[in-house]
Amino acid sequence: MEMGLEDLGDLAINAIISKLDAKDTVAVSCVSKKLRVSASEESLWLNHCSQDLGLSVPIDPIGKPVPSFKETYQLWRESFGMYPWPLVKRVKRCWDRLKNWLSANFPEADATLRKGATEVEIEALENILKVKLPLPTRLLYRFCDGQELTDDVGGTALGSSLGIIGGYCFYDHLVNVCLLPLRQVILETKEITDQLGFSTTSKYVIVAASSTYIGKFFFLNCTTGQLYVGTRSLVSAGEMIPCVPNALISPMHDMNTGQQQDAMLLWLEEHVRRLQNGIIKLRKEGMIRSINLFPEESPLCSTAVTNGVQVRASAVFIPEGCNLLDESHKYLFAYSIRMRLLPEGCIVNGTSFGSCQLNWRHWIIRANDHVVSDVNGEAVIGKYPLLYPGGEEFVYESCTPLSSSQGSIEGAFTFVPGRLADPKGSAFEVEVGRFPLQCPDYIF
Repeated sequence: MEMGLEDLGDLAINAIISKLDAKDTVAVSCVSKKLRVSASEESLWLNHCSQDLGLSVPIDPIGKPVPSFKETYQLWRESFGMYPWPLVKRVKRCWDRLKNWLSANFPEADATLRKGATEVEIEALENILKVKLPLPTRLLYRFCDGQELTDDVGGTALGSSLGIIGGYCFYDHLVNVCLLPLRQVILETKEITDQLGFSTTSKYVIVAASSTYIGKFFFLNCTTGQLYVGTRSLVSAGEMIPCVPNALISPMHDMNTGQQQDAMLLWLEEHVRRLQNGIIKLRKEGMIRSINLFPEESPLCSTAVTNGVQVRASAVFIPEGCNLLDESHKYLFAYSIRMRLLPEGCIVNGTSFGSCQLNWRHWIIRANDHVVSDVNGEAVIGKYPLLYPGGEEFVYESCTPLSSSQGSIEGAFTFVPGRLADPKGSAFEVEVGRFPLQCPDYIF
């Protein structure tokens, strides 16, 4: 005797339906009244909302409460019905991860994120700029319309420090990149493309830029889906560098497949991965906090300890300082050196000292495997840091041009126990482990 699904007990039916995805659950509910009841269980739709949308409470896409999880799921599907559902889930997951990190670590930046844009607002941008945004970028803006930065929110004399992409500072070169809201995308794109002499049919839009006086702009090519960043020769020669490997970018305008991934989505996902994994972190200077793009983890960051002095070192590629037309200074890299005296103090030949002070530096800089600079000199950026056990890191940044996209830096600092004015023993060298200079696959 054959037994159909309806002949099973309620527990067995519920167990089977719980293994189905949302689409199949809806299909089963159309078979009979009994299965419709089973397929309407709130616990099933809580699970679908949790797995597909990361929701633990029933809310609609604009955050309003909804009576049930089944209705919640239906509202989300209707709101994003014009997009492939796998892509909707992926984009929401990306934003959720970023917002969760910001909420836990950088709430003042989280507060700058705008609510999602409407289809009408996106279409208005497309009509004004005469472009068609790639589907992943459209969805990114549907979930969050960039950042709202004002002078009284995270403002400094040079601009906001709250850009969710982050930045760096060396000498007077300060960069902090934020995601632009649609209205600013329109304004910036019109202004910059006019300056660059782009044609009126140009398919580039500016989606991110530094909020400081340093000109750093990210251009999305709406036809190919690639994201570019301008170099030092942007204005004079229209020079830009791709920010994401071309091989990873898939077709963007086909509504019938969920496999689209433009550079904007890949770029943001990689940024979130680096934040979550601690590769990049927040840095606080005085009362100002910002996302700092100097890597904090191996292999991009070296760590060496000599006689109790710890030195961490890493570099970041500076695209806006590059000039690919200049053979000797094609690429620019900034490097960050962080040094501190560990709690056990300075120990030289078995003797412990309560402080030590830097006097001399020695750098070996390579382009590929060839030494291009071997530098000896006093101090670092004109300073002689005095270190105490367990004290804060002394941090300084500098930069170096390079003729190739790959290289490295290594070297040593000479310290004296005690103070330079009152040395307590013989000078000793502190290693700076080799760290890479490289034009990365993802450029921020």
